[in-house]
Amino acid sequence: MSFEREGELKIFTGTANRALAEKIVSHLGLSLGQADVGRFSNGEIRVRLLENVRGTDVFIVQPTSHPVNDNLMELLLLIDAARRASARRVTAVVPFYGYARQDRKEQGREPISAKLVANLITVAGARRVLTMDLHAPQIQGFFDIPVDNLQGVRILSEAIHQKHLDNLMIFSPDAGGVYRARKMAKYLEAPLGFIDKRRPGPNVSEVVNVIGKVRDKTVVIVDDMIDTGGTIAQAAQAIMDLGARAVYAACTHPVFSGRAPQVLRDSSIVEFFVTDTIPLQEPMARTTVISVAALLAEAIMRVHEDLSVSKLFE
Repeated sequence: MSFEREGELKIFTGTANRALAEKIVSHLGLSLGQADVGRFSNGEIRVRLLENVRGTDVFIVQPTSHPVNDNLMELLLLIDAARRASARRVTAVVPFYGYARQDRKEQGREPISAKLVANLITVAGARRVLTMDLHAPQIQGFFDIPVDNLQGVRILSEAIHQKHLDNLMIFSPDAGGVYRARKMAKYLEAPLGFIDKRRPGPNVSEVVNVIGKVRDKTVVIVDDMIDTGGTIAQAAQAIMDLGARAVYAACTHPVFSGRAPQVLRDSSIVEFFVTDTIPLQEPMARTTVISVAALLAEAIMRVHEDLSVSKLFE
């Protein structure tokens, strides 16, 4: 993809996922904006843009993945630096939106962290947010600025389609993710099922029931993220116990925190399909990584040219 209006568009990144940012600018035929992102001796984050952005359309690529607080602070400071340097517009490109799971009060005296982060990004000076597969789509409503929530299902579906799996069935690991699994099932023309589970505590889940006939099926469990790995490993084992032929897993955001790498290695899952919204902390066997750079580059171009981004959802 070549880009003709290079002088009016600049893309910067923090330290969260520089590799993805470099792939994005490569698709656009641009160079990554120069910025100094470091630390003071006391651990405070230091940010300085090293080139002029006055009157330009600035995009800052920074997922708020591990270490979440540092990466979030880098994003906020980069936005603030661009705004104070008189950028015409600042768009936060947040491939993975941290704190998204805290989108409501489950109990009394709890914060709604996803709303607080939305406020911080807006107050810092972002005029628009470009993200992927929000954990809860209603988080878009937490912002008073436009939010484009791109979907990773089609990219993951294409990768699975190329495996030519027989007798395919798509599963959601919980009732809340059925809308995502339904989209994949439609793309792959496969039946749909889901896991009925309960969460007795944070990062803890229990499989209660498997909804769908899985005997002799090749099952793909799809979710927006895999965090500790426990939920998807339990779901895969429950499905295998009911006579499935094989279980695969697909997710947009490979968080893989804590003991997740070991839990997933020990699971019955044949292969994991993930995207590069988050860089893998360590190499993972049986894992296929699909890049979202081309999709994000196309979305950035459309935002910059004031074209419809919703076309990418079709």
